[in-house]
Amino acid sequence: MRRPTRPELMAAQDRTIADVLPADGSPVAVLFCGINPSLYSAATGHHFARPGNRFWPALHRSGFTGRLLAPHEQSLLPRYGLGITNLVARATARADELTPEELREGGLRLAALVERHAPRVLAIAGVTAYRTAFGKPGTAIGPQQETFGAAGLWVLPNPSGLNASWTMDRIADEFGRLRAHIS
Repeated sequence: MRRPTRPELMAAQDRTIADVLPADGSPVAVLFCGINPSLYSAATGHHFARPGNRFWPALHRSGFTGRLLAPHEQSLLPRYGLGITNLVARATARADELTPEELREGGLRLAALVERHAPRVLAIAGVTAYRTAFGKPGTAIGPQQETFGAAGLWVLPNPSGLNASWTMDRIADEFGRLRAHIS
C-alpha cells in the first residue's frame, strides 16, 4: 500500500474516517476506541494506520486475530466480533491538539454508539484522553470497576509509537489481559 505524500497528509487535517462495526444486531465482543485519527489514518481511511502504531501487532500477539492484519484489512474485524471507533472523529497531527470539550463531546457520542451496538467491553486506548473525556483523573490502565452503559470498561495504553513509556511487549500483554477477560 502506498504511503500518503506530505500534501495528502496536510489535506487530511480535520477529516474523519468511518467506524468499523459489525452489522446492527451482530455480537460485538470488544469495541476498541482510539483517541482520534492521525493525519496518516485520515489520509488512508484506515484506523491505526501510521507506521509504528502498535495496535495491529498487539491485537494479533494477544490472540484477538489469527494473523497480523494490516490497517487496510480493518473490514475483517467484525468477523472476530471486534469494532473500532474514535473518541473524537476529526483527524489531527497530534492528540494534544484536541480540546477537553471535544473529548467530553466525544464521550457522549461514544455512549450512544455503545448503546446501539452493545459491545461486551468498551476498550479505550489512551488513559489521558479517557481521564479528560470522562472526568476520571485517577484512572489507571486495565479493567475499570464501573461499566460504560451495559458494556464492561477497559482502559488500554495508547498504542501510538509516540507512547514510549509502553513497549510493544507491555501493550500486547495488556491486550492479552483483555482477551483473557472476554474468553
